[in-house]
Amino acid sequence: MRILHTSDWHIGRSFHGHQTLDALDGVLEALTAIVREREIDVVIVAGDVFDSATPSADAYRLLTRALTRLRETGAVIVVTSGNHDSAARLGFQSEFARLAGIHVFTSDETLDVPITVNDDDGPVHFYGIPYLEPALIRHRYPGETLRTQADVVSFAMRRVHADAAERGGRSVVVSHCFAQGVADAASDVERDITSGGIDLVPASVFEGVDYAALGHIHGRATLTDSIRYSGAPLHYSFSEARKPRGVWLVELDTMGLREVEWVDLPIPRRLSILTGTLDELLTDDAYTDAEDDWVSAVLTDTVRPLDAMRKLQRRFPHCATMVHEPSVVADHGTRTYAQRVQGKSDVDVIDEFLTYVRNGQGATAAESEIIREAVAEVRSVETSA
Repeated sequence: MRILHTSDWHIGRSFHGHQTLDALDGVLEALTAIVREREIDVVIVAGDVFDSATPSADAYRLLTRALTRLRETGAVIVVTSGNHDSAARLGFQSEFARLAGIHVFTSDETLDVPITVNDDDGPVHFYGIPYLEPALIRHRYPGETLRTQADVVSFAMRRVHADAAERGGRSVVVSHCFAQGVADAASDVERDITSGGIDLVPASVFEGVDYAALGHIHGRATLTDSIRYSGAPLHYSFSEARKPRGVWLVELDTMGLREVEWVDLPIPRRLSILTGTLDELLTDDAYTDAEDDWVSAVLTDTVRPLDAMRKLQRRFPHCATMVHEPSVVADHGTRTYAQRVQGKSDVDVIDEFLTYVRNGQGATAAESEIIREAVAEVRSVETSA
């Protein structure tokens, strides 16, 4: 049996104010081509299908197109809700979708009720563990301690193991969580799963099944051969710039997990982080290849250049962010500003201020002349008053 593992579509998410629906639609169409060409039997989407609990009409239309195209290949589709999704909205009419071969897991009531798909080697049971908020479900299980995500996922996996042992055959788990051991794969996009910080789930809870398809982390990650994150199909942050986009192609045989292969997805527009002075970024031929990329510019000029973003966008139309990180930082010592200007003239006070805010560079000769004229004019007005 061939399984395609994807996750974190985040339909409706913007990229620094730019909509991503068209780009995501194209990538998911390429994903469908992989499903067709590689004769995939089951497609897994491990949570965060939408980016918002209240998706727009356009987001719903994109999801409908994507699922329709995938289902037309003949593949069975298994979807779980993530922490960005509204379980109620994503699961709406899931009973009708099930009749069409699209299985959406959004409830704790179906943790041990798998979808079973048969191949020549027998049944494969797919268990969906949606993102579950402990505070919202613990009252239904008074005999269980459900305070954290680790508690909830461990509870779910106990039910999975018990059911799988009774059914026999191979088993696959789909879960949306932050599993311990993937910190390096995380970016600044993943929303904390608890209000007090990231609630880690021990990867060991997923042992004992043939494959665990995880979602939530936007970079691909391998915890063990059988426990993996696929990452998101699009880049949603510059912190993900150097991380590949793709899917895991998982193959099961009669003994269980046989092989896992990474398959790249197309990147609609590359992400580049460019560092240098404004003049270097605007004139250096080394940056020519990045002119059509999404660009994050890190300016190292000693003084923050005026109108820098507009100038950058002349060369890099898709420059999305700009930060000023001077390569040389002035040492102002331990004296306070008041101590540094004590006893100085008005002209020197202004020059000292400019030196401080300009990272060690005081007024230029032309600026000094303007400052002296302005101070003299003010004194003249005060004298004549």
